[in-house]
Amino acid sequence: MRYTEHQRLNAVKRFTHLDAGIKKDIDQLVSLIAEICETPVALVTLLDKDTQWFKSAVGTELESTPRSVAFCNNTIRQNELYIVPNALIDADFSGNPLVTGDPNVRFYAGAPLFTTDGFAVGSLCVVDVKPRELTAHQKKSIGILAKQVANLMEFNWSLNTLEEQHKKEQEHSQARKESDLKLKAIFDSSNDTHILVDRNFEVLAFNRSASVFIRSLYNHKLAHGDSILDYTEPALLEQFKKYFSIALTGRSIRREWLLMPGTPLECWKVTAFVPVRDHNGEVIGISLNSTDITHRKRQEDYINIQNEALQRIAMMQSHELRRPVASLLGIMDLMKMENIYFNYFDMMELTVNELDEKIRGIVKDSEDTLKGHRLSIVA
Repeated sequence: MRYTEHQRLNAVKRFTHLDAGIKKDIDQLVSLIAEICETPVALVTLLDKDTQWFKSAVGTELESTPRSVAFCNNTIRQNELYIVPNALIDADFSGNPLVTGDPNVRFYAGAPLFTTDGFAVGSLCVVDVKPRELTAHQKKSIGILAKQVANLMEFNWSLNTLEEQHKKEQEHSQARKESDLKLKAIFDSSNDTHILVDRNFEVLAFNRSASVFIRSLYNHKLAHGDSILDYTEPALLEQFKKYFSIALTGRSIRREWLLMPGTPLECWKVTAFVPVRDHNGEVIGISLNSTDITHRKRQEDYINIQNEALQRIAMMQSHELRRPVASLLGIMDLMKMENIYFNYFDMMELTVNELDEKIRGIVKDSEDTLKGHRLSIVA
């Protein structure tokens, strides 16, 4: 497998921390390979950017060395066992400080530790202070045990990953529960009724107000799986289905209804049919959100009655105001016909005509005001 050093270092990070149980199992394998190969030192190493870490060791108290002097640098570039029979005469290691000084390494043999996705992260190796060779059995054992060490390390990482994922899922689940509780609290605190219905009219969810409303009107406990059509008045059933079908096409629509007319439970509702979509944008149901508008409707009726009464009053007043003036105009016409004139006749006629025009203007303004500015409900 071809990969970059950056990718390999990312793989090394998986195994930085080993659980105590896994560490104990790896320690046993390291002791076993030291015994099989009859070497004083055996190691499991991990090579990060600058350091060779000893994740398990027999025969040394060291926990790490600089990576620049690590024999395992060569090992992780191999696919099979890498052996240095005599480091003192080896071209790559004769000048290595671990060879020329303490601990005076002479012999090294290491097998790369490969992850399941093909990264060489370190080695299982044995070290001796005298030159030597390995038997076929010993070579085979290092290869087999190196795979076991890698498997244990992978197993440890998998367990930690699963535990971390499980922890995150629990946190997300708890967050969802808390969010659901908050939403339910808001949902149930509303005076409006909210009912979620699937495409087949079956009730999927509802709030407390909806439950109370259904019980008060129909003396029935609303339940999941009920058909919403069972709670729709026969006279409104076809209209309800019509608006429901429109909402299923993806369009929101509102409708006002008079429910239980002529009974003590008579009330007005405005219902919004709102499409509910899945993550693919498909309409999977309808949210029926209803608000009681009985008070508003009664106010409208009351205002209409008042407007009609005012209209009648205005008409009556216009007749009452104009009647005396009309009488005066009639008298003036008679006086003209009888040729009855006096010094102030022209002035009186002019005054009466002006008064008639003024009253006509006032009446017209009143009528225009009533037509254009009728009493209305203030929201």
